[in-house]
Amino acid sequence: MIGHAEALAIIRREAGRLPVQRLAPTVGQVLAEAVVSGEDLPPFDNSAMDGFALRIGDAPLAAGTEFDVAGAQAAGDAQVAASTGAWEIMTGARLPDGLDAVVPVEQVEVLERDGAGRPQRIRLTADVHPGQHVRLRGEDVRRGDCVLAAGCRIEATQMMLLAALGVAEVAVMPRPRVAILNTGRELVDDPTQTLASGQIRNSNGPYLAARVADAGAKLVLRETVGDDASAFLAALERALTAGAQVVLSTGAVSMGRHDFVPDALRSVGATLHFHKLRIRPGKPLLFAVLPHGQLYFGLPGNPVSTAVGLRFFVEPALRALTGLAPERALRVPLAGGFRKRAPLRFHLKGQLEVDAKGQLQARVLAGQESFRIQPLAEANCWIVVAEDQDSPVAGDLVEVYGLGHLLAPHIDSVVTL
Repeated sequence: MIGHAEALAIIRREAGRLPVQRLAPTVGQVLAEAVVSGEDLPPFDNSAMDGFALRIGDAPLAAGTEFDVAGAQAAGDAQVAASTGAWEIMTGARLPDGLDAVVPVEQVEVLERDGAGRPQRIRLTADVHPGQHVRLRGEDVRRGDCVLAAGCRIEATQMMLLAALGVAEVAVMPRPRVAILNTGRELVDDPTQTLASGQIRNSNGPYLAARVADAGAKLVLRETVGDDASAFLAALERALTAGAQVVLSTGAVSMGRHDFVPDALRSVGATLHFHKLRIRPGKPLLFAVLPHGQLYFGLPGNPVSTAVGLRFFVEPALRALTGLAPERALRVPLAGGFRKRAPLRFHLKGQLEVDAKGQLQARVLAGQESFRIQPLAEANCWIVVAEDQDSPVAGDLVEVYGLGHLLAPHIDSVVTL
């Protein structure tokens, strides 16, 4: 039986990075190479306000100064040159060449208009300062700037930046392909089916499928199989045929008569790297590598044990496969004590809160048993008490993780007391 750190070292060693692809950018991809801008952003000097563009040079221009209006420039209009006078201009419009400041329409008195109501002569009602209300070419991004680093996960804001710069293709790590096999003849997948005596509904399958997608992986197969090694091996073969690079199973990894997964894996030539860890919940967790290099995680069947196995062992493997850096925890004081009943690493359902002084604190929720799902639904974080840490008391620092690794170091939601 090994500890968490040793287990993670083995997993990261076996989880080689996937081959790089060049694709159109989409949310969820992880960059394999840095993105260097081929353009300036903004691509030209433009107005930050609706108003009038002027040429004033290096000195302020006093209120009361009058100008004839020489032209107008709207967003999307082509480049024009201007030497004298004022130009009516709209927000985002290209600044006419030769002009260098913008006065907002609210700071102008229109003295004359033409027959169509367009301004012909204006007077300034406020001083105008050099360069005011002008967005300069390249002020946001200059051509040649590194705008996104390798290992960055593309989200909506990264998509905005890439679109603004006209980036049509990026080098990315492909999404790992994952299969899920839930074992147990007691499991019922159909939510409308009436349960027979001894049956339970399959909660692990939908949970894992949702979290795998959140973690940036692609689900290629999900099946439920009974407590039968031959049926399990047939499902495993279907998972590999579907292209799974990571296989997750739930159940059948403990020490009972129906816990057949370890022997079934050995029968097909898998290398078992560890089976059982000094953690709670999830102690019977198994990690193996299949003959052609696919990663295999055998997660215990209790729902919270499954959740812990995914969060703290499978998700680090997915990070390694996609080139994401190892995760870092927050360290937050406990709101109240927790009594450890064994010298193990504990993963606890928790609430990250803001106390009356505006300070973060972590509260251990009631109902830490591995079969209890409701407290997990109420949690907004995992609280980790290290293996070598004694029973912590209020104020002691503990590690805190988001419910999903892509949220770290941010937390899903924070409760204000």
